[in-house]
Amino acid sequence: MMIRLLPQNLINQIAAGEVVERPAAALKELVENAIDAGATQIDVKVTEGGKTYFSVTDNGKGMTPDELTLSVDRHATSKLPAEDLFNINFLGFRGEALPSIASVARLKITSRTPQSDSAWELSVEGGMKQEPRPASHSVGTTVEVRDLFFATPARLKFLKSAQSEMGAIKDTLNRLAMAYPSIGFSLSDERRLVFSYPAVNDRLKRLDAVIGKSFSENVLPVSAENEGIILSGYVGLPTYTRATGTEQYLFVNGRCIRDKVLASIIRVGYQGLIGHDTFPVVALFLTIPNPDVDVNVHPAKTEVRFKDVNLVKSIIIGAVRNVLAEHGNRTASTIGLGVLQSAEIPVMSDKPHFKASLYTQKTPFVGRSVSFPKNNYVSAAKDPCFLKDSFSVRTDTVPKTRKNFPETTVSPVSTDTSDFPPLGFAKAQLHKTYIVAQTENGIIIVDQHAAHERLTYEKLIKEITEKPQVQALLIPEIITLKTDEVELLTRRGEELKTFGLVIDAFGNDCVAVREIPTLLDKTDLKQLVQDLVDTLKEYNDTIALADKIKDICARMACHGSIRAGRVLTIDEMNALLRQMESCGTAGQCIHGRPTYVELKKNDIEKLFGRRN
Repeated sequence: MMIRLLPQNLINQIAAGEVVERPAAALKELVENAIDAGATQIDVKVTEGGKTYFSVTDNGKGMTPDELTLSVDRHATSKLPAEDLFNINFLGFRGEALPSIASVARLKITSRTPQSDSAWELSVEGGMKQEPRPASHSVGTTVEVRDLFFATPARLKFLKSAQSEMGAIKDTLNRLAMAYPSIGFSLSDERRLVFSYPAVNDRLKRLDAVIGKSFSENVLPVSAENEGIILSGYVGLPTYTRATGTEQYLFVNGRCIRDKVLASIIRVGYQGLIGHDTFPVVALFLTIPNPDVDVNVHPAKTEVRFKDVNLVKSIIIGAVRNVLAEHGNRTASTIGLGVLQSAEIPVMSDKPHFKASLYTQKTPFVGRSVSFPKNNYVSAAKDPCFLKDSFSVRTDTVPKTRKNFPETTVSPVSTDTSDFPPLGFAKAQLHKTYIVAQTENGIIIVDQHAAHERLTYEKLIKEITEKPQVQALLIPEIITLKTDEVELLTRRGEELKTFGLVIDAFGNDCVAVREIPTLLDKTDLKQLVQDLVDTLKEYNDTIALADKIKDICARMACHGSIRAGRVLTIDEMNALLRQMESCGTAGQCIHGRPTYVELKKNDIEKLFGRRN
């Protein structure tokens, strides 16, 4: 078979398969072009999920007739003035979007520059370009695309339903709107205005408009800078999570990306604060010098490659951990709101025992979050996470309860509301599981197991990371691995020793575990070593080792904490509350569940109709 050159139109159609996989991808390219053109307002219209029609209208600088003609030629661009692929200051630069779209659809571009008295229009159908002609248009550009993939009908069958394609379009535009709050965005379909975001100067307002009003109530601002890399944005409270990672918004130099490495780095920052099956809500913006990041590694520009990925990791992880440590006692406002909405109150009705949910009431309840200030309340022990015998139960101190209330421990109710600690004073234990405390302006309900689990975990982490006690094995544990895995572990041998783990090569395909931290004496060493190998392969740094150790400590903390069903005295309950106040991450357990719920007095009064 002879080697031959492909026709130019076929080349463009092949490129379209990379850049224009669906309507949302084509719209992304067009909207990015509008942003590069200096637009302050971008309006998108869509019909049938973009399958039959979509358009992008902007008020940018527009194009002349000659620029219109060049814009649909392959590799024509105005965005590489220095011809340096590693110094890119624009979003669209590959020179493939417009000719690729034009090769598989019916394309029309209408544009006018501020210096021109009239607009010009250019049409391209299936790659066949016509001559520009005069048209009517305000300053800016409108790109209209009809019958996407009409020239390559085989690709039409890979498109999803109009509803699914519209969902992808909404997600794409929402992410671009987050990155550029100073630009107004709107999206309309054939029936209605889907959304309209006016231009704002406050990024948090734009994020609230896109994600929802609960976002600003449950996130913390984060910022960091090191060696020219700037990190800004917001991270959600550990109790403000989602079942998937769809609400993790990551941006690098104004580009919205979906990068598994960055997603894993964020999870490391939340290590020990959320469950394995939950994902934090974050919106993070990285600004990196152009030579230190390659944005040209993916046709759709949704992935990037960093020159120093370890530096990026350390900046993100350090910033996330620091801000979460400062506000670790806060819980999501949606928790208190959920409690009030699920409560039931009796209402007047002809039917006995008829109940109505508070969720149906006209006046909604507003949940709140609280952060603990530093206080002078003395803990039951010098170490805020001290666990010793402060929770041992003496049967002679457990109050005798009436037969009808066998699961409630009650203390005398004090009317003095002065000088309350942040979590108040314990008043009762309900169902041998929950501690009820009175605060200055409401009540706190604490899950005793979740709270003590967090305190136990912090104590274990402190012991194993500061100065681990090492236990030498009488008989070394021999573990069979692959040759490259043995080399990986032995190369990290000195770093492993800092955690009290001594591993040596034992032949070409085995390692010998000779010393382990005392806290891990009951751990399955074979599984531990294999997990370490797997994570070190993926991330190739010591963060993976530290996280694996933390996972083990989390399991130990869960089994070594106060269990639900254990009766506590008032003194023990107050001791637990004071320790929670002194522990910086006591707002959630190691699985990401809240350790307490706060109900304000005003909200309690609403339950009983005392307040509207």
